[in-house]
Amino acid sequence: MTATATPTLGHTTHRAGGSVLTGTGTLLRFALRRDRVRIPVWLGALTLGTLWPAAAFPQLYETAAERQTAGDTMATPAGLAFTGPEHYLSDYHYGAMLGHQMLGFVAILVGIMSVLMITRHTRTEEETGRAELVRGGVVGRHAQLAAALILAVAVNVALALLLAGSLGALDLDGVTWEGSLLYGAAHAGAGITFAGVAALTVQITPHSRGASGMGLAIVGAAYLVRAAGDSAGSDLSWASPIGWAQQTFPYLDNRWWPLLLNLGAAIVLAGIGFALSVRRDVGAGLRAARRGRPAATRALTTPFGFALRLHRGMLIGFAIGMAVLGMSYGPFLGDVEEMFKDIEVFQQMQTGGTTFVDTFLGMIMLVLAIVAAIYAVIATLRTRSEESSGRAEPVLATGLSRTRWLGSHLTVALLGSPAVLLLGGLTLAATGTPTVDENEGLFVDIVVASAAYIPALWVTAALAVALVGWLPRAAAAAWLVVVYGGVVGYFGAILQFPDWMHDLSPFGHIPRLPVDDFEWTPLLVLTGTAAALIAVGMYGFRRRDLETK
Repeated sequence: MTATATPTLGHTTHRAGGSVLTGTGTLLRFALRRDRVRIPVWLGALTLGTLWPAAAFPQLYETAAERQTAGDTMATPAGLAFTGPEHYLSDYHYGAMLGHQMLGFVAILVGIMSVLMITRHTRTEEETGRAELVRGGVVGRHAQLAAALILAVAVNVALALLLAGSLGALDLDGVTWEGSLLYGAAHAGAGITFAGVAALTVQITPHSRGASGMGLAIVGAAYLVRAAGDSAGSDLSWASPIGWAQQTFPYLDNRWWPLLLNLGAAIVLAGIGFALSVRRDVGAGLRAARRGRPAATRALTTPFGFALRLHRGMLIGFAIGMAVLGMSYGPFLGDVEEMFKDIEVFQQMQTGGTTFVDTFLGMIMLVLAIVAAIYAVIATLRTRSEESSGRAEPVLATGLSRTRWLGSHLTVALLGSPAVLLLGGLTLAATGTPTVDENEGLFVDIVVASAAYIPALWVTAALAVALVGWLPRAAAAAWLVVVYGGVVGYFGAILQFPDWMHDLSPFGHIPRLPVDDFEWTPLLVLTGTAAALIAVGMYGFRRRDLETK
């Protein structure tokens, strides 16, 4: 894309009679119109994702003794790294459990939402050329970034109000209205801080993927710094925006002042972002794009090699995330029986010959499988974004058939999702097996239990490619399989959902090893279903018109 240069670097540009913020309101309304589906989905998922576990707490931990037992188990370095500061354990009622076990995790998702939102309405607009067209009108130099930041702040405030209202209405022991308001505000504080981070990263890299990747890496680093500080009982967690949110101690001390750190950091970062935005051209980053090889490698000239190159960054990111996720669960295996032995719901899950470790592994494997399914959907739907952005058109103009082009991307999804799943299973087995006393054969059982979910991943990817082939505008509906499978699979046993709800999910047909016996039949049926859906999707993609630019 041709870049539009600023007349003089170091000075803002604006049209006569306007300011650098001219058009911000119009761009904000335009962004709200474009995100009329995304924003409600984000807000609904984050609110329900918090509300559901909170509502299940009374069934999981009926008495104060059960809650104290769970708290005692969390009081280890691994437990504190996984959850939050030890101070939450001083009075472990339902409100404290919510702040301890949920705030840190949901804050990560809120940070991801904010980073993606800023990148989508700034850097991506420049990359696609739409920003250049918009700036052809009466629009100030800072209007686009200002509109994106206002949108991110408004969405985070809306999330805070939704969390406060829904949690306060639960009327649980220790869940007060004041604490709920602070609990929601803590999420908004973390989200606004990471919006400021994204306002800075979008100025640095030459591509939107790099900007969002850098922002998401900072979100992950913030969580790791918090985990390291809390596990060691040091002040290191004060170096993390997520740590600031958790230091508010909602439902315990109700401290509001740590959120000033979130707000101050967001203002400083956004200010730096505005200042840097006038030091670069539209469509370019402060850091120049790395020059590639003068000639493509032999692997890059093949359809699969080219697709793998496009997916490489996302695949590596998920592999690292799954390895860390498996390692974070592993150290808990040895303490599982002590943690859950007095909890009635887990006692009811025990069948003949199974242990609490087996039951826990059955639940964790579903979590790992759902995360791997997220990658499968992202990788498969990449074909749709390549098509809608116009990048697929020149590739297919080279003589490459549609089947080979779509098949190359799908192959990456079909091989990559099992790979990241098995990596999570291996790290879980490596870190968890040594903590269990009677662990003969446990390592292999964990790896096999993770491998059993591979056919469900293939069905998820196959359904996505079928939608791409026949209903490309509804391809995002593939996410419903992941969300539904996660909710029903994780909470189904606790909330006793009927069997037909499990049968609707491909993950509901997988034997939960090592609790259940291994069965080939459902795995073969799922594999056959995936093959059929892929064939249907390929056929539809060959027949329909390609979206061109």
